[in-house]
Amino acid sequence: MKELEKTYNPADIEERLYQKWLDSKYFHAEVNKNKKPFTIVMPPPNITGQLHMGHALDNTMQDILIRYKRMQGFEALWQPGTDHAAIATEVKVIDKLKSEGVDKHDLGRDKFLEKAWEWKEDYGSRIVKQLHKLGSSADWDRERFTMDEGCSDAVLEVFTKLYEKGYIYKGSRIINWCPICQTSISDAEVEHEEQDGFFWHINYPIVGEEDRFVEIATTRPETMLGDTAVAVNPEDDRYKELIGKMLKLPLTGREIPVVADEYVDKDFGTGCVKITPAHDPNDFEVGKRHNLEEICIMNDDATISAPGKYKGMDRYEARKVIVADLEAQGLLVKVVPHAHNVGTHDRCGTTVEPMVKPQWFVKMDEMAKPAIEALQSGRLKFVPESFGKTYLHWLEGIRDWCISRQLWWGHRIPAYYCEECGEMTVAKTTPAVCPKCGSTHLHQDEDTLDTWFSSALWPFSTLGWPEKTPEFE
Repeated sequence: MKELEKTYNPADIEERLYQKWLDSKYFHAEVNKNKKPFTIVMPPPNITGQLHMGHALDNTMQDILIRYKRMQGFEALWQPGTDHAAIATEVKVIDKLKSEGVDKHDLGRDKFLEKAWEWKEDYGSRIVKQLHKLGSSADWDRERFTMDEGCSDAVLEVFTKLYEKGYIYKGSRIINWCPICQTSISDAEVEHEEQDGFFWHINYPIVGEEDRFVEIATTRPETMLGDTAVAVNPEDDRYKELIGKMLKLPLTGREIPVVADEYVDKDFGTGCVKITPAHDPNDFEVGKRHNLEEICIMNDDATISAPGKYKGMDRYEARKVIVADLEAQGLLVKVVPHAHNVGTHDRCGTTVEPMVKPQWFVKMDEMAKPAIEALQSGRLKFVPESFGKTYLHWLEGIRDWCISRQLWWGHRIPAYYCEECGEMTVAKTTPAVCPKCGSTHLHQDEDTLDTWFSSALWPFSTLGWPEKTPEFE
């Protein structure tokens, strides 16, 4: 008789037992008409490193549920896999290359992608092994990856279909730009944190009335280089006679109009708001209503691009010099301490810069409607219920989703441009010739898709969609 050990030694038991489970196909699910199906789709962990405590808790909860359903007699599928996590993985690979003294751009796109796939093989397999260590009863025969052939086909299918229906479009709109990662990011990737800052009150001289001024207040004085108007509320009696007049934009030599717009809260600040359509989402909408010019005054690294004294300066360096110059010209009225919410990139912590850039977008108004209806009809329930309000608030105020990323790792946008006539063609496969002029000189869009574009398809792309597979049915 072998005596039971006094302490539990997992190495003696767990791997041997788990391997027996796998060899016996205990976790494998098949389409079975005699059993009711029950499916959990594992939220695919990012291949950016190792699992953390959140993964351990989340997967344990899923494991409990799937084992319970399996024992109840359901044909229970726990669908596993991993996510390519475009921006997070690209940052990790770039950092690894830097530690080896290699620059991403010196490698070129193809060589960089080889390194990214090497990373995936290393860390993707490490994460799967960690899930094995947890004893996860997922169907590993069905393991998927968001950039495998089937999932990639689903991405191309959805992109081309939504483009044909007019839901996906390319246009210049205000987006969140990360100056460090050098890419656009979605609203969901921006974290707002309260920071101590200032309101700089600045006088804008009225053209032809040099002793009169309009006083504005701003938390970002450097953006005044891109101002194209000052807005006042049409019901604000203090400024009614100024509507339509021109102002001298300090430090630039340009003249800008005073416009009337209900967006302005006449009881907040001075009641006069500088409008910088290329660098503020609210100003962008005001600019569209009044046909204002959109002047982008920054480079992708957040240095100033506007011609003149400040060109090439970092945005914060330019802020200091601009404030000093305003003070020297007697146009700085006062500086008031002000705590305000600042958007930062959830990956690198950098303050995000709103910018107008040509990007790819998904129209969200129509898409949000069924999601709103699902909650209002009671088909969707939140626990606790209070999260339903957060969900509605987000959906009812949703803006078009920026889905293009200036990255190399990810699903490349299936848009092709003719180098002869400039015609753009969206197609699942590379066109042989330009449909407009017949040229064979075409190149593909450089951008990739936001990771969430493919992750959103995960619940059915993993089951074979767009093919009508028995699993998907």
